[in-house]
Amino acid sequence: MKNHMIKVCFSLVLGLMFMNADAQRASRKRAANAPATQGVQQTEQTQDVKPPSGYNPYGNIPIERDSTSNTNGVVKKSLRPDGAVDKSFINERTPLPYENLRWDDALYSEKVWRELDLREKMNQPFRFEAEDDNGSQMFFDILMNAIKKDSVVAFSDDRFTTPLAEAEMGNLTSGGPLDTNAVRDPNDPNKIVKWVVSQESFDPKAITKLRIKEEWVFDREASRLFVRILGIAPVKTIQRGNSTQNEVMFWVYYPDLRKTLAKYEVYNPKNLGYGRMTWEELFESRMFSSYITKSTLDNPGNKVIRQMIKDPILALLEGDNIKERIFNYEQDLWSY
Repeated sequence: MKNHMIKVCFSLVLGLMFMNADAQRASRKRAANAPATQGVQQTEQTQDVKPPSGYNPYGNIPIERDSTSNTNGVVKKSLRPDGAVDKSFINERTPLPYENLRWDDALYSEKVWRELDLREKMNQPFRFEAEDDNGSQMFFDILMNAIKKDSVVAFSDDRFTTPLAEAEMGNLTSGGPLDTNAVRDPNDPNKIVKWVVSQESFDPKAITKLRIKEEWVFDREASRLFVRILGIAPVKTIQRGNSTQNEVMFWVYYPDLRKTLAKYEVYNPKNLGYGRMTWEELFESRMFSSYITKSTLDNPGNKVIRQMIKDPILALLEGDNIKERIFNYEQDLWSY
């Protein structure tokens, strides 16, 4: 009787074991043969659960953008009159229209490219560092504000054929590549609290030169020599290895820029009041120091002077010869 009971219990245990194994095999088979829609539904459910904003997927460490390094474009206006006299009329200034020059009256015409070294003493107002109600008073910042706010178009060439897109302008005026720095816990130097992504803001002081394209025209009706500035281009100094190179950032059509320049005053170290002129008056009055780098006269190869004359001193002398030739052309038309 005992042996019979032992056999019955043993058979029951074996049966339960086989039933459990069959159930496990059936569940694995159902999972393997499950339809694709279940996988899609499962994926959709996992996609609904989004990670917290500002966290990276490699450890849930927060990533922050350093906004202190990019404060360009913020204009702080004075809440009280910042001066003894009212100068609000400056924002309403408009440049005088140019005198019409007819093609039939153009007896002589020559295009000239000039370069302004902003480090020269006479060109120091171009680098004046100050803030006013209309923004930064540095010339490059005025130029950038005109492009951003006053619908002045930036071009990639001095013939004004290819406008630059906003993304291209952003790349030109970026301070450099993005840099990611780790902020560590002061109590545990091995623990990273967050990552801070920063980028140096563009330094306007890196603009050390300006390039100007202009045309000299002798009008036989007025019997005088006119000069018309056609374009202005900032030149950025780039350090590459042991050498420095000058690179034109963009060109701006000067007649489009005149309205903006008429609303900004030029720094005058001798008189900070009524003796200050506008930037438009400065360019029209030729109150800057420059040297000629290219001319269309006697230049069939359309080359700059430095390509034809390698010596820098002789190249400067050739630029002075071109300047003197233009001056003598008008003077030699008269006899006294």
